[in-house]
Amino acid sequence: MHCNPRYEILFEPVRIGPVTAPNRFYQTPHATGMGHQKPQSGAALRGIKAEGGWGVVSTEYCSIHPSSDDSPFGFLSLWDEDDVRDLARTADAIHAHGSLAAVELWHGGAHTNNRLTREPLLAPSAQPAKFVQPGGARAMDRQDISDFRRWQREAAIRARRAGFDIVYCYAGHDYLPFQFLSRRTNRRTDEYGGALQNRVRLLREMIEETKEAVGETCAVAVRLAVDELHGPHGITSEGEGREIIEMLAELPDLWDINVAGSLGNDSKSSRFSAEGFQEKYVGFVKGLTTKPVVSVGRFTSPDTMVGQIRRGIQDFIGAARPSIADPFLPKKIFEGREDDIRECIGCNICRSANNESVPLRCTQNPTIGEEWRRGWHPEQVDNKGSEARVLVVGGGPAGLECALTLGRRGYGVMLAEAGNALGGRVSREATLPGLASWARVRDHRLHMLGKQPSVEIYPGSRLDAEDVLSLGVHHVVLATGSFWRRDGVGASVEMPVGIKASPSILTPDDIFAGVPVTGPVLVYDDEHYFMGGALAEKLRVAGHAVTIATPLPVVSSWTQMTDEQFFVQKRLMESGIGLLLSQSLMSAANGVAEFACTYTGRVTRRDFGTLVLVTGRIAEQALFDALSAASARKRENNPSITRIGDCLAPSSIADAVHSGHKYARHIDLPAGAAIPLRERPVFPTGTKPWNAVQPVADPAARSAKSAASLSAPGSS
Repeated sequence: MHCNPRYEILFEPVRIGPVTAPNRFYQTPHATGMGHQKPQSGAALRGIKAEGGWGVVSTEYCSIHPSSDDSPFGFLSLWDEDDVRDLARTADAIHAHGSLAAVELWHGGAHTNNRLTREPLLAPSAQPAKFVQPGGARAMDRQDISDFRRWQREAAIRARRAGFDIVYCYAGHDYLPFQFLSRRTNRRTDEYGGALQNRVRLLREMIEETKEAVGETCAVAVRLAVDELHGPHGITSEGEGREIIEMLAELPDLWDINVAGSLGNDSKSSRFSAEGFQEKYVGFVKGLTTKPVVSVGRFTSPDTMVGQIRRGIQDFIGAARPSIADPFLPKKIFEGREDDIRECIGCNICRSANNESVPLRCTQNPTIGEEWRRGWHPEQVDNKGSEARVLVVGGGPAGLECALTLGRRGYGVMLAEAGNALGGRVSREATLPGLASWARVRDHRLHMLGKQPSVEIYPGSRLDAEDVLSLGVHHVVLATGSFWRRDGVGASVEMPVGIKASPSILTPDDIFAGVPVTGPVLVYDDEHYFMGGALAEKLRVAGHAVTIATPLPVVSSWTQMTDEQFFVQKRLMESGIGLLLSQSLMSAANGVAEFACTYTGRVTRRDFGTLVLVTGRIAEQALFDALSAASARKRENNPSITRIGDCLAPSSIADAVHSGHKYARHIDLPAGAAIPLRERPVFPTGTKPWNAVQPVADPAARSAKSAASLSAPGSS
């Protein structure tokens, strides 16, 4: 099979030092939330990427030493032979499909937690910890630097032994080697500080020594942030970022280039950035080196990808989030199925998983993170297990995904939507400022449903219980969504608030329905995700004076998980939207809202023309209740009745899609089969069970035993 000539350049092999990538699709390192504790899950996830056609598949950040411990977050490690054994699974899974395996060796310096190992934090110069915690990082002395270089070399040797083809020197995202590069964090006066040439010394040594350690079998990549987005006080792409590339241009085998300052700058959501947004910072690099260059930019369009190559921006198409949304993106382009790509919507739910220390999730791809524990494949589903016919009521994200997956399995499906348009909450929320790409959740599923002959779609079909039961189906799936509360109960308030019903007190449902708004507008956000801030921005764009109030100290606080909170609050403030922080709503009536300070209880009052309550949501289960009652009366030949998505428990779009997908996968499975596998702890090589270790009562004997163990071969 030959791909569209328009995209042939994307499938050219590219040499990286001693190894060759089969094409230009490069899955750059990204976190999975699995780390060293879930090696089988991690291997299965990366293997699926390779199967999907990514020429290079990289791990997440991989610690080189216990002084770089990111617990409780999911990180990999190459500290010992047990890690080699576990990571060999990942390398093997990638190689099974002809792709190159890359490992991102990592030391976080002052940007680690070390809450598990309790090792002191290390940094070029003494400074507070970059994670908010008591204490800080100590300045590394020459022995520390020598030790760090040795840790990198030893980890590189282990990586080679595990079977990796590309080994990283990681100098990005404000981690330890980057802390040496930046004047903001390196205030040393020795040969590793001061002039840029000195600050680059450690990275140069890392590259040279890593290349020596892996020999001629592995390529050495450098991941470098060329702009930390802190202005002239930091590294910039016009200044020292360019100079660093010039100094080291031909030393590594590959340059992996991005921006830093924080992961939120590199993984900026679609709400605050466009496809390819990093080009203005990284576009100069290829002009300074003959070595291949890769960068990222949430690339989803094959034409944009080709443009990156032909215009000389990079040699590979780097992707993390697009490879999560559709692991088979390269293969679909090669097979001429570009329209079938599940395009990343840039919502950053994937980032929230790592920030919450849980396995990876994705709004577009409900199978991500489920490859091993549930056995889900993004492109393959089992054939139907019966001739049962299914009615899905509701054409929002859960209903669309459920109907699509059931159709792919071959089930006969009727999808009934009360409204004239499909998409549910997705269609409404995609109208908010910056969220237009969220409509891809709807559009992809409608496109794919058009290819399912066994699925019939009936918009404009509001069904009651008798209608449903008269259809004679075997299973009824209710995906009727949820509605916003009007009683003030939200994440911070458990009891209803004294709110007097009024045409001037609205919910997001009213705003989307076009209910007139008069100013000044007061948005009360006790949900803390995107809705409150996005609605405030929408109403401000419409010309209203807007204030957003919240019981928490910052607005849209949960967007810290999606690396967006800084950008949300910045945009609201720049838009002239007032912030009323740490204020809980007590009552609202006659154009006056009464608040109590979250901390002191001090009461304040605010006048409003319109009050918008963004608090909690309630599942829309009127049809479920009616069906349950009707089924109880009928008592025979009743269909199964199941709620999915927001109709079951209001949550994110990602959870709604996952809920619909899971139902369709499990419809014909026994209940026990739905329990996901779990990876169990095992004893590392050479250790004994806890009950085989006898306590040493005598302090002197304990000291002698400790001294003996420290001097034993292999101790550290």
